[in-house]
Amino acid sequence: GTMMIPGEMLLVPNFILMTRLHWIDTYYALIIPWITSVFGIFLLRQFFMTIPDDLWDAARIDGCGRLRFLWRIMVPLSRPGITSVALFKFIGSWNAFLWVLIMTNNPNMRTVPVGLSFFRSDVGTDYELLMSASFMAMLPILILFFVAQKQFIQGIARSGLK
Repeated sequence: GTMMIPGEMLLVPNFILMTRLHWIDTYYALIIPWITSVFGIFLLRQFFMTIPDDLWDAARIDGCGRLRFLWRIMVPLSRPGITSVALFKFIGSWNAFLWVLIMTNNPNMRTVPVGLSFFRSDVGTDYELLMSASFMAMLPILILFFVAQKQFIQGIARSGLK
């Protein structure tokens, strides 16, 4: 249901929550809201559904409990799906703009896109610096994607199979 609601509509309730928790201008407000999402839950659910039930039956026959089955069998098999969700969440938090502007007063706590916005002013835009800074801001995401490319593609491909 919450996938149908735009994130901008949740800004005010989330801001009120962060204010009551005294998390304004803290890293908690920048990290905690990005940990989970409906999309991530859905993607992992689809991924878990591809793992056969016979695996649980075989593990139970071998004397494996639920927690051991989770950590020894499900998590290693689900690594591509977990990697895909983690990559999506990292990119989303890396590119956060509006949420960071609302939650921070300290310029040292702001994200890269907020810093890139300072290259524009009333006088004009220094496009050479803006483009080189944008490229430098994109490098960590590219490196992370190339490192996790195999896991990422497997996670996306497997989540749609039944």
